[in-house]
Amino acid sequence: MTAQPDPVLRAVLARRSAARLTDPAPSRDDLERLVQAAATAPDHGRLRPWRLVPVINDERARLGEVLGEAATSPEQARRAAVKPLRAPMLLSIVHCPVPDHPRVPEWEQLAATAGMVTTLSLLLHSHGWGAIWRTGAAVEAPQVRKYLGLTDGEQLLGWLYVGTRTKSGTLPERPPFDPADRITWSAHASE
Repeated sequence: MTAQPDPVLRAVLARRSAARLTDPAPSRDDLERLVQAAATAPDHGRLRPWRLVPVINDERARLGEVLGEAATSPEQARRAAVKPLRAPMLLSIVHCPVPDHPRVPEWEQLAATAGMVTTLSLLLHSHGWGAIWRTGAAVEAPQVRKYLGLTDGEQLLGWLYVGTRTKSGTLPERPPFDPADRITWSAHASE
């Protein structure tokens, strides 16, 4: 059997978190199309225990003000205020678990949410966008939760910063990885 080029494998191996992002960001239609595809990530029960709250345009500066209010020092407030301006679009990642589900425990719902975000990150990369998943203590700040409209049962998992990669710099090489260190074969498995 002749090996064919594998675009999925290439995308997985080439994707890197992009710390420097600029305009443009995906359009609303582009984002909705990619989220629709990302929603096919493994999700036992098809609960889709997540939602995204896009923060764009002037909303980024307002989110920065809210992050500043949640900071514990003036210096942290100053730094927090400009963080949302590092990308033209921030996707607030909101985990919305279905409590006491009879078949799907909350940890599995959290895994489904993370799987969707990972798939979305790969899709963004494969369509020419850059992204980086950022988090921090502010995800639990009452001011931030209120600004984003989170309910008591929801959990903010951070933001997927999205935009166009800047031209400066090259993508760092990943250090070699030996999967044998992370695969534990059963003593009964045939080799």
